[in-house]
Order: sequence, then C-alpha cells, then structure tokens
Amino acid sequence: MDKRLPLAAALIILVLFGVPLLFPRPPIPVPPVTADSIASAPAPDAAVSHTVPVAQPNAQANAQHTVALPVLKLDTIVTQSAVSTTWFSSLGAVPLAVQADSYPALNGKGGRVVLKHAQDPLIRFRVITPTDTITFDRIAFTSAKSSSANGANVVTFSGTNGKEQATVRYELVNDNYLSMVTVDVTGAASPAFLLVDMPNGFDTQEADTLGDMRALAYSVKPVTQSARGTPFTKLDSGEKKLEPGPLTWVVAKSKYFLVGLIQPVGGKPFAEAHLEGGIRTRKQATNGYATVVMPLDNGRAVFEMYAGPQSWKRLHDLGREFETANPYGGWLQGIVQPFSTIVMRVLLWMKGTTHMSYGWVLVIFGVTVRLLMWPLNQGAMRTSIKMQRIQPELTEVQKKYKSDPQKQQAEIMRVYKEHGMSPFSSLSGCLPMLIPMPVFFALFFVFQNTIEFRGVPFLWLHDISLHDPYYILPIVMGLSMLLISWIGMRNAPPNPQAKMMMYMMPAMFVLILFNTAAGLSIYYLTQNLASLPQQWLISNERAKATKIG
Repeated sequence: MDKRLPLAAALIILVLFGVPLLFPRPPIPVPPVTADSIASAPAPDAAVSHTVPVAQPNAQANAQHTVALPVLKLDTIVTQSAVSTTWFSSLGAVPLAVQADSYPALNGKGGRVVLKHAQDPLIRFRVITPTDTITFDRIAFTSAKSSSANGANVVTFSGTNGKEQATVRYELVNDNYLSMVTVDVTGAASPAFLLVDMPNGFDTQEADTLGDMRALAYSVKPVTQSARGTPFTKLDSGEKKLEPGPLTWVVAKSKYFLVGLIQPVGGKPFAEAHLEGGIRTRKQATNGYATVVMPLDNGRAVFEMYAGPQSWKRLHDLGREFETANPYGGWLQGIVQPFSTIVMRVLLWMKGTTHMSYGWVLVIFGVTVRLLMWPLNQGAMRTSIKMQRIQPELTEVQKKYKSDPQKQQAEIMRVYKEHGMSPFSSLSGCLPMLIPMPVFFALFFVFQNTIEFRGVPFLWLHDISLHDPYYILPIVMGLSMLLISWIGMRNAPPNPQAKMMMYMMPAMFVLILFNTAAGLSIYYLTQNLASLPQQWLISNERAKATKIG
C-alpha cells in the first residue's frame, strides 16, 4: 500500500477534528450591548458635586439586600495625562472610568474609547478584619489634587467612618496608562486584608460587538507559573473559582483593552483572587466578578493599576510578563504563545523599520516566510520526486517477497539505500507543509486581540482585524490554494487521495477564513502566491525526471 495513503488519512482526520476545536463556530448573534458614554464630563481640574446611592460590592449583595441604602455626597475629580483622561469619585475613593485619548470608539457613536461598565466604578475597595468588614463606599472621603516630585498627577482621598481612617492615593504616570495606588487604613483590627473588586465587564465600543463580548475574561499570573485566563463564558452564573496565590498580576479584559492590578517591582504579590460567574441576561456572558486579596502590612497595601490598551510594546515594557495578560491558544497555549510572541516582535520591528501600513507589513512578512522556507520546500519536493521514481521498485519488492517479511524488509532497505533515501524520507517531505502551521495559528490568535491591527485599513478593507465584508480575500485565497495543488499534481502519477485533498483543503480553509480577520487571509494569500514559482519549477523538474526515468 502507498505509504502516503495513511499519511493523507491522518491529515484529513487532523483537519476534520482539529479545526472545530481550534476555531469553534461562533454563537448565534445576540443584540449588541450599547456603550454608555460618560455624561457631561467636567473639564479637567474641575470638580462637581452630586449624590448617588452607595453601591454594593457585588451582584449577590445587590440581589440579597433590600434595606434602604444611605446616600452620600460625592465629588468627581477629572485628571489628564499625556495619553488618558481619568474620572475619580470620592464615593469609595475609586476611578469611575478611563478614556484612552488616542483610540477612537468604533461602534459608530464617535468619541474616544472609555473603559467603564454601565455606571459601576472600575474597581472597589473593602477591608476585612477578624471582626468587621469595612466597605469604602460607606466612608465619607474628601479629595485633593497635587503633583509628585517627578511631575506626575496625584489624586488623594482621605476619610473616616468614625472608627477607622482610610487614605487612597493615586499617582498617575504621565506618559502611560499606569497608576501607583497606595491604600492606608488605621484603626482596623489585625490581621486585615484589602479586597479589590475588579471590573464586572466593559461596555463594548467595537465594530465587532459580538467578538468583543466573547473576549471578556479574567486572567492571572502566578509568581512561578505562566499566565492563565478564564473567559466569562467558562463561568456559569454563580459558579465560583479560586485562583490561589501568590499572584504577580490580575487582569479584567475585553478584546483590545484591560484593567490590571500589578505587583510593584520589589513589592509583595497578591494573596489570591476569587472569580465568580455573573448573572446572564442573554445567551452571551457579559458579566463576571473577581476580587483580588492582599494582606495589609502595617495597615498599608501598594499595587500598580494599568487601565488602557493591550498594546504589546507597552505591556512588555512594564515587565513581569505583563504582555501575556491575554493568554493565547487555550489548551495549545504552551505552543502558540511562544510563536505569538515571536510573530508579534517581528511584525512590530517590520512596522517600525518600513513605516508601512500593517496590511503591507503582512504582505512582506508572508513573502519573507515563504522565501525562508524555499530551500526546505525545494528539498522536500525533490524528495517527493525521488519517492515517485522508486515507488515501482518498492511495489515489485513487496509483491515478490510478500511471503517472507524479513527478506522483504531487507530488500526494501536495499532499494532505499541504492537511491540515497530512507523509509523516513516520505515523512520528511511533509515537514515543510507543517512548519508554517504554528505561524498560521499564532497569527490567528494574534489577530483576535492585538490592538495594533484595530481599525487599520488596507485596499478596500476598512479594518484588517475584521473579516472581509465582501469575502473576496478568502475566496481568492482558496483559488490560489487550488492552483498550487493543481500545479503540484502536474506530471505526477495519478493519485485519487491527492486529488481529493486538492479540493478538500482549499474548501476547508475558505470556510475557516470566511469569518476571521482579513489580515490572516492577506498573509495566507501572499504565502500561496509567493510559492507559485517554486511549485511550477518543481513540476517541470518532475516532468524531466519522468522522461529520464
């Protein structure tokens, strides 16, 4: 039997069962979540006063407590850095929202991207002691603005509930989306722990509303392990999950933006994080709950807070493996994440060097990968030609010694040796087809959450991070794949299995790319077009070898 038949069958099984696992069908679309804008935002350095009810720390508390809540007077403080605008509230001494000043909202409503979730603050504070729970939104805080020695904006809240005193200080890094947060509590019984409630979700401000909601997740980075993520969809309503510490950071993320708490350099890690599935009001999960726990050391806790875009370079420059705040690849993370990092570094370097659009960068990247693979492909294709030439000899040996397996094996090895080959030569010919696949998978995951591609136009595409609205690229890519297969079969012996694969593989890849980022189709189409000359040359070489044989 032709050794290529079981190999082809194995590849077919891999595609049929592997593709649905790697690229699951998206859920049925649901009505989009509307993005609530910050209403009547005050001018920088101004403060306004209004009254709002005290918010409970989580959804369960909201559902279980029906008693009248106290009403507190609060101030809203607005501060600006070189890259963002942040709204703070004296109710709970918390940030209400962060506007990424350089990123436009793509939901058709205009304006800038604002990280917020309905009317909830981004984070909330509580302190637990052996005898009490101190909820910060029940403390009457006063606010003050100042500047640090290095010129950074500082917002400080001080207050008391009559028993304990609390101070929360935010020092905002001017050229980043980072704040150093210091929480001091005096008068509380020991041991005391600070609890920080993370965002319950984010208002979607993307053109791909459903994709943005599917990307909602929490992720954590244990000190001695790799980062791991928990999508909102993986937590049933009310389901609880403990992420044991020590933890370097904890993140709440959407498709392109995140809010993360980070252990300071040289500081103490977080003790643990508690995750819980949110109440589902629709098929798609849009709510979750996460609480980060850290011990108070002499009444103090210090951490950094990043609230901004998932810009790979910004996150990488923060250190502490923060660029993995969006773990790629699911159960293939150990394979995909390293390739994703390499691919991202290369693309950023190419962008910085050429100053071209990311669309053209992907074209150059695809051609470059194909050129680097040229020698390996050349050797594999020539090995395939040799295998075709010796196949009649191998078949004859198998028939002649079918009753003597040992003699048959010895004669087969003799045939291989005479032609300078081995039984593994047929497998080595398949490696060039498999090597580019990790890059393809890496790009698939990179395009899902890489903000560098967000809103980037190319040719007729208005955004290469979204699928081609006219489906031109996937169809042309499939046709190019079919053309490559046809050229590869020219001057080759008839092979029903190869002919079946010639039609099956392009069709499957077209279906995969129909609803994925157009940039992925750009890359794969470029790869195919760049391989056509080599395929044609090898086909002609095969024809010459057939005549000689």
